[in-house]
Amino acid sequence: MERIENAGFEAYFVGGAVRDYLLNKQINDIDIATSATPDEIKTIFSHTIDVGIAHGTVMVVWKNHTYEITTFRTESTYVDYRRPEKVLFVRELKEDLKRRDFTINAIAMNKEGRIIDFFNSQEALRQKEIKTVGNANERFQEDALRIMRGIRFVSTLGFQLEEETLIGIIKNKHLLSKIAVERITTEFEKLLQGKWCSDALAILLETKMYTFLPMLASSKEGLTKFVNISLSQLDLLEKWAVLLLLSIEIKEKQQIESFLRAWKLPVKQIRHIQKIIYWFLEREKMVTWTNHSLYFATISIAVSTEKIYQLLKNQEINPNISLLEEQYRKLPIKKKEELAISGNDLLLWTKKQAGPWIKEMLSLVETKVVERKIKNDKKVIKEWLRECHQISEKD
Repeated sequence: MERIENAGFEAYFVGGAVRDYLLNKQINDIDIATSATPDEIKTIFSHTIDVGIAHGTVMVVWKNHTYEITTFRTESTYVDYRRPEKVLFVRELKEDLKRRDFTINAIAMNKEGRIIDFFNSQEALRQKEIKTVGNANERFQEDALRIMRGIRFVSTLGFQLEEETLIGIIKNKHLLSKIAVERITTEFEKLLQGKWCSDALAILLETKMYTFLPMLASSKEGLTKFVNISLSQLDLLEKWAVLLLLSIEIKEKQQIESFLRAWKLPVKQIRHIQKIIYWFLEREKMVTWTNHSLYFATISIAVSTEKIYQLLKNQEINPNISLLEEQYRKLPIKKKEELAISGNDLLLWTKKQAGPWIKEMLSLVETKVVERKIKNDKKVIKEWLRECHQISEKD
């Protein structure tokens, strides 16, 4: 920043970094705004990368760190309720800040720590209030994703929506249907992970915003239950599983997949959530976890399942988890690779041709070992296979 100022330009920390600094929160992304244009920044620093130059952003590599530096800008009319038609570079900080979404993000700080506040941002922080910069209706019509961002800040900061901002959200919530699902999902997942998640979800319900979110239009009853349970001990994927369990009547794996694919979640996450739900439905049939069920679920899925099961049964979570982990620790094997025999042993003992029978026989042995019906020892397993006529006496 000193380099930029020495070249005759202004430079400030802006947005979320300043907000979090003033709230004594951990700072993640540091954004720097400047009166210098991208080309002027590139003459000041020897190592730069064009990351978003059309929108005024240049990445500067400085002492083994990277910094995104964006030129002060204003934006023209928006297209698709999301993107400005064109970006105009300006030299005044105030012009740049007034295009931002909420007053708590429209704040700047110079390198000496002096706060530049044109929109009563510090007062909004003191009042714990989320208020749009200028007319709420206009801000949300420019970029409808701001509707989700506003609710997300309720969850992550524990702030309240200012009255006109809330009215603007209610009036423009239908515009969420114009926004790419991936962007909505990103905001929704940040919301789910916030400390004040239940407060934010309550607003989704009260404003009927949920009717414009994927697969939730007819889930008022399930969402109401979701809002009223304590989610603080659950991780993100566990929360998705609970949302599914409460929001849709799950009859088959395909329904779960359709729901999660509508949110454009990664396939790996979808499979993980599906496993949690499968074992939750199994858990409801069990008095307690058997070695067999615990082994085939895996400890991570079993723990997630048990947390959700106890939560939805209004029981204390932690004692059950401790017992489960101790039970898992005592399992004879934790994975198939730990089995004392392999397919090669079966081929050697039977002199048969390779085929699907190998997998079937290994699965049978695996199950018996896990259930402690036989010891995980090669000689013991071979003898057991003889006794149950899986291999002949001469093998």
